[in-house]
Amino acid sequence: MTRRTLFLIPVLAAVGAGPSLVSSQSAAADPRLAFEGIWNSATVTPIERPSALANKAFFTPEEAAEWERQVAERNEEPAPGTERRGTGTYNTFYREFGTSVVKTRRTSIVTDPPDGRIPALTPAAEEMRRRRVERIKAAENPEDLGLQDQCLTFLTAGPPMLPYTYNSNYQIVVTKDAVVVHAEMIHDARIIHMDGRPHPPPAVRQWMGDSIGRWEGATLVVDTTNFRAGRGFYGDAGGNFAWDENLHLVERFSLMDADTLLYQFEIDDPTAYTRPWKGELTMTRSSERIYEFACHEGNYSLENMLRGQRAVERKPAGPGPR
Repeated sequence: MTRRTLFLIPVLAAVGAGPSLVSSQSAAADPRLAFEGIWNSATVTPIERPSALANKAFFTPEEAAEWERQVAERNEEPAPGTERRGTGTYNTFYREFGTSVVKTRRTSIVTDPPDGRIPALTPAAEEMRRRRVERIKAAENPEDLGLQDQCLTFLTAGPPMLPYTYNSNYQIVVTKDAVVVHAEMIHDARIIHMDGRPHPPPAVRQWMGDSIGRWEGATLVVDTTNFRAGRGFYGDAGGNFAWDENLHLVERFSLMDADTLLYQFEIDDPTAYTRPWKGELTMTRSSERIYEFACHEGNYSLENMLRGQRAVERKPAGPGPR
């Protein structure tokens, strides 16, 4: 995991740069402050339940240990000269693979439908996904590439906030009028308004939507609407999933214990999915710091991908396969 210059937006700097932002005395006085700090979502629990696990919703402790062992073995750096598939864009050294299943021992992050699989796209969304894939494969402009490649948004920031293979860290700051969730990757600080304001008019659209929160006892409930069209995965880089301007997202943050945050979400987007779906994962309190993920600093890949496609277009068509 690459570390560079420390990044502190003003609201974060105001409460301190260190990983431990809340004293035990202040958290005891206001339990909501116990949400503050650094949290890490890295896990070996897959987003969708593997077919081999069929209708098994939870691991036993022994099954969880065996699953963790198998994933660790798959994530090992391939030995030079072997036939084993490579690690993709980065070597394993730069990854932050999770080592444990979620604390609930679920076999998938998706909890509903009961099979642990994301529902099918609607025909219109599937056609949009197909067109996006074609555009990415033959991009003419930066806007044709994925949102991650454009450094606009990524599935770790969400919402919903989903784990990845590196930089799965978040800093949560609680104030009287807002909760700030600062995602390490790729650069986002989401402001959840807690002052009772309504959502803005439908014409106001944002990549991460507009988030309004409320406390239900010790649980933070967040309602998010006003997403931009094409926000999610229609063949986008980074594995973002499909939702559009009609997405309505509800999230719940609650503490299972002092060092475990339970994060639950519900997705309702009738123009993207054939039915609503839900998911949950656990995050672990971390002693790490949040550092800047300068996505566009030296982002040569965007230029090189477009230059490569122009080279492909200039290359004379060769003979067909024999």
